Amino acid sequence: MSLATLPKTVRTFARLRVIAQVLTKHGFGHFVDRMQLGSYSPVRLIRRRKAMVDETESLDPMEAVGTRLVKVCEELGPTFIKLGQIASTRADLLPTPILTALENLQADVQPFPTEQVKRIFQKDTGTSVDEAFKEFTDAPLASGSIGQIHQAVAKNGQKVVVKVKRPGIDQTIRLDIYVMKFLAEQAESLFPELRPYRPIMLVEEFTQTLQRELDFINEASVTSRFHEAFKDDPHIRTPQVRWDLTGTDILTLEFMDGLRFREVTADNGPGYDRRSLAQNLAECFLKQYFEMGLFHADPHPGNIQISSPDNIELIDFGMVGHIDESLNERLVIGIVAAVRKEIDVVIDVLADVNALGPNTDRHLLNRDLRAFLDKYYGLPLSRLDMSTIFRELIETVRRNDVTLPRESVALLKSLAVVSGVVLQLDPEFNLFELLKPRLSKLIREQFSSRRLLRTAGVSTWHIASILRDAPRLIRELMRGMGRGRFQVNIKHENLDYLAKELDRSSNRLASAVIMASTIICGTMLLSMEADVEIFGIVPIRYLGFVGYAIASFMAVWLVVAILRSGKLS
Repeated sequence: MSLATLPKTVRTFARLRVIAQVLTKHGFGHFVDRMQLGSYSPVRLIRRRKAMVDETESLDPMEAVGTRLVKVCEELGPTFIKLGQIASTRADLLPTPILTALENLQADVQPFPTEQVKRIFQKDTGTSVDEAFKEFTDAPLASGSIGQIHQAVAKNGQKVVVKVKRPGIDQTIRLDIYVMKFLAEQAESLFPELRPYRPIMLVEEFTQTLQRELDFINEASVTSRFHEAFKDDPHIRTPQVRWDLTGTDILTLEFMDGLRFREVTADNGPGYDRRSLAQNLAECFLKQYFEMGLFHADPHPGNIQISSPDNIELIDFGMVGHIDESLNERLVIGIVAAVRKEIDVVIDVLADVNALGPNTDRHLLNRDLRAFLDKYYGLPLSRLDMSTIFRELIETVRRNDVTLPRESVALLKSLAVVSGVVLQLDPEFNLFELLKPRLSKLIREQFSSRRLLRTAGVSTWHIASILRDAPRLIRELMRGMGRGRFQVNIKHENLDYLAKELDRSSNRLASAVIMASTIICGTMLLSMEADVEIFGIVPIRYLGFVGYAIASFMAVWLVVAILRSGKLS
């Protein structure tokens, strides 16, 4: 998407102007210039930009970039805050200092009036708040960029929470996504040094995630799947969805009344059975990873509640990960190969999931992975810190231009966070003892005769389909070649930038020629001896001074334009 194909609306260009101003203000003026957005960034921000850069001069360069990015996202609003939060989960793409800064992004959004909440509720569910609830708390429990949450009591006496989408948020996000896609494509095209960070892929993932988050039916469906999976487990509780009070803009869930995780782990917390809690939490997530194919991708302590004596409550399923059968197979093979230090098999698994980049050197990747595994091989389980292991693994693959599938990164990060939470409950807990039998079971299933026969049957069907359709496809190919339907498409990169620079240079050259001609004409007029008058009033030679004035103005304008472009030398 180029600037020529970007939807030309007043709102689009106004948003681009705001983005250019904010980027310039926070020290990304060079980025604005190279993105060809300089016309949207006013000169008056140059001094302010320098002041903003000076605030981060004492920091590490990457840490300074992360700090400024956080300020940019916060100032640009909810969509960019969400983009920063999602980018913070891609540890395989971004350096650690930037990730650390982005993880601190929080949306500080003012709540919208209760009258609007009630109108949205009635429009989406077809019933009024008074008809649906015995009680409805006007003051929201929380207010975020997408929506806000109110506590209520249903007609049957059940305590519930009602999540209401913020009015107008769909249009705001849709506009920002248009602009983000344009900026990502421009960045990847014009900034070769940014290509390893995959800006287009990040925006595409962000778009998919945000579209799912904007549709409360999707979150309700995911929450319902978790409720069905654990409804018979006496130690795991997830909220029940009230489908009669749920729509695309409204989500009504059972209220979970357990204690916050931090309250239980505090020094003066209640005397719950922490060892059993750790066991139940670990088994809950291992079931998600290896049986459900669906897992909670944001299991930080704020999304975990605990009730007496050893029951776990999971809340907020806005961010989940999916593992299909193919990815599950490769993950298991990769884990087993890593445990056995079969590095070549690990690299083949990475190649199967298209994780190897164009600059990946398999020999160097083999060396780095072997060094990583040797560091932790034989280390006592009590000394293994999953968060540190995850961070070092991601740094290793990122250094070798390896981009893991998003779901794999989400699973590894979720596992690292869960292991940290489990160890807070029971520092002596051995997560790997629970993990080993599940891995063994999955390996047996993958190589069982029934599974091999099914795979062989599917492969045979594919081969038969190819053989059946091959004559027709070859005939159509030959016909197309005979009728000249084939054409060669050439894709250019950065030629639009070159064309714009040539256009700008030619305009400046034309201005210089006009300016020189004006000076010459003015000089010729002033050198005239005969006093020819215009309309018998003003001598024509005085027009030479007018020519000098026009030429002086053009000269000043040209110098200012060159200085603004930063290309004086």
